[in-house]
Amino acid sequence: MSTPESRLNAFPIFMKVEGRSVVIVGNGDEALSKARLMAQSNADLTIVAEIPDEELAAWAAANDATLLREPYHSDHLAGATLAFAATGGEALDARIVADARAAGICVNAVDRPDLCDFFTPALVNRAPVAIAIGTEGAGPVLAQMIRTRIDRMLSPSLGKLATLAASYRAAVETLLPKGAARRAYWNEFFSGAPARAMEIGHFDEAQAAADELLARRGAVEGHVALVGAGPGAEDLLTLRAHRLLMEADVIVHDALVPEAVIAMGRRDAERIGVGKRKGCHSKSQAEINELLVELGRAGKRVVRLKSGDPLVFGRAGEEMAALRDASISYEVVPGVTAAFAAAADFELPLTLRGVASSMVFTTGHDLKGGTLPDWAKLAIAGATVAVYMGRSIAAELATRLIEAGLSPDTAVAVVENASLASKRLFHGTLADLPALESREDLTGPVMTIIGDAVAGARFDRSTALAADIFVPVAA
Repeated sequence: MSTPESRLNAFPIFMKVEGRSVVIVGNGDEALSKARLMAQSNADLTIVAEIPDEELAAWAAANDATLLREPYHSDHLAGATLAFAATGGEALDARIVADARAAGICVNAVDRPDLCDFFTPALVNRAPVAIAIGTEGAGPVLAQMIRTRIDRMLSPSLGKLATLAASYRAAVETLLPKGAARRAYWNEFFSGAPARAMEIGHFDEAQAAADELLARRGAVEGHVALVGAGPGAEDLLTLRAHRLLMEADVIVHDALVPEAVIAMGRRDAERIGVGKRKGCHSKSQAEINELLVELGRAGKRVVRLKSGDPLVFGRAGEEMAALRDASISYEVVPGVTAAFAAAADFELPLTLRGVASSMVFTTGHDLKGGTLPDWAKLAIAGATVAVYMGRSIAAELATRLIEAGLSPDTAVAVVENASLASKRLFHGTLADLPALESREDLTGPVMTIIGDAVAGARFDRSTALAADIFVPVAA
């Protein structure tokens, strides 16, 4: 049983305003704010302002609102469904409220909750879907903060998907029995193939997927999302990645993905670690491919969570090929790759006008073998080089680039645990880079950035490589 403290003083409803009159009396920011809010509906909007300011007048002209440049009179409220008093004057606002109530019109007096018949919510608009957040006038800023969080959770295409759903409602009620079958259909409609197609703007594909789902009588097909987890910080995860994690039945994650990111998924989702760390591979790539196919065939919604970006040294190509061969649907969600996070930590321009206009992403493994990779020519020509997983071959990297003609004075930036609070930053030159190899205290992922553009970085928060050569202490 609810207690008096848990009961609402203002009950939320959705009032029909299409083609009906809404009147705003007032000027300035208060009137403009309410006008913008009501413009998200199909109401006929009238603004009464004797001497409107320039911004309000321009907005009214651009948004087909009727602007009456005359002193307020009670006749202005005739026929209105809703009214707003936004004059800024207490006496005039009270008069407007009294006139509205006398005419049986619900009225809101801006910033005067004691005079309000209703409160305007913070609105998340995915028409025809709407979410209204209210605090009964107690905390408008809090309502806006909540709105922002909810807005991030919902796909921008949700409204179009809801409109498509409405067109299928009659067919679903005809072809599918009440209960579990219909629920299964709509669950898959709003989180499966129709939703995925609509999210990327493919309306025809969304419609075809809805037809196919109806033909299967709502039977669920598996789907795999190859998702970039970013460099480590959970707030660098994309909104789409977060939505997919919340919908996933299974999360298949790499070892480098932090627990804080994995925990952003559904609490009841199955978690499978398949991560590879140097010298410790829990599953081979072939085994991972087989696992993804098996889960997809079982009808699971799978998030394959990869550190950084799936398409940058993430072996996504092999996994996509396996899923294609097995006819399992999949998608790719990009993530912030470690090179970008490391550059941001250093405030380092990866490209710099007149200095560096190209970039190379590579790994330490590219230096294995007898010949220098082709990208070395780009480095010598001025490209910025981002080296992933290169700590253990730092000396070889420096030696071979110098031998190939890159100046020993070329600037170098090194970041361990890019984007995380535990990050460590080091700077120096190509000649200093071998010092990195002896640092056995660097246990996190290390990103090395080399090039003339690095000289534009901020170095007051980093340690010089040459001045901080690590010497292990004997046990």
